[in-house]
Amino acid sequence: MLPSYLEKLTIIDLRERSEKLNALMESCTICPNECGTNRITEDTGKCCSSAKVLVSSISPHFGEEPPLVGKCGSGTIFFTNCNLKCVFCQNYDISHLGNGREISIEQLSDAMIQLQNKGCHNINFVTPTHFTPQIISALAIAVEKGLEIPIVYNCGGYESVETLKLLDGIIDIYMPDIKYSSNEIAFKYSGVKNYWTKVKAAVLEMYRQVGHLKISNSGIAKRGLLIRHLVLPNDLAGSREVINFIAEEISKDSYVNIMDQYRPAHQAHKHSELNRVITSDEYYQVINWAEEAGLHRGFVEK
Repeated sequence: MLPSYLEKLTIIDLRERSEKLNALMESCTICPNECGTNRITEDTGKCCSSAKVLVSSISPHFGEEPPLVGKCGSGTIFFTNCNLKCVFCQNYDISHLGNGREISIEQLSDAMIQLQNKGCHNINFVTPTHFTPQIISALAIAVEKGLEIPIVYNCGGYESVETLKLLDGIIDIYMPDIKYSSNEIAFKYSGVKNYWTKVKAAVLEMYRQVGHLKISNSGIAKRGLLIRHLVLPNDLAGSREVINFIAEEISKDSYVNIMDQYRPAHQAHKHSELNRVITSDEYYQVINWAEEAGLHRGFVEK
């Protein structure tokens, strides 16, 4: 299976998509924050980013889901800053404090080729939302240089459907984290409006584009939707409603990584309800809900 961007699009198509995405930065509507900042003029939007690309790391990564990692790792490019402001962010030094370095579009394209040359099974863009225009500009260059492995869009779920439509035929694997099933809770802990409303529409669009996660005979993901859901203490994530949405409105064959690694980080200590790790009972309750809903891929069954 060829990557979508080789199977469905030409270099001219990629350049046209890049131009349309870059135009969105003139009065930024790339994500649902729609802050309207002119990022082209080096002003920074709500994501604390201008048009300059900032990355914190570029390397093969072996801590992702097994179908992404394989034997040679997932080729992660971890972008600095974020369009969410989660009070419990475990990568707050990167996503909130902006620790990273500036790279050019040309250097970003070279990074993709270097990761491919190291044998990585995919290019995994981590926290890519606010740099989507620059990513597609670099991708068009990388394809000319010989890029031919799948693209992973590894995001927090707060995505614009209009932006996602411009990625149709480009992204092979969408990997959103569905964080909450409450707009109010999301605003309190991640500082964004209408998260639950927006993430549902975004994930439905992602599924429309790529379908179920397709895994090769060698166990490597090639295309499709891979959903993450982090269990929070005191069921602040509203996990049952998240599970039911996936099973009933996406598909019972969805690949869902139900994650148990929550720990208080960043500003979580200021919120007593977040200031502890989850219990095994809390985690396995969500597993039970998933099994009851008919989900069966991506998590360890009880």
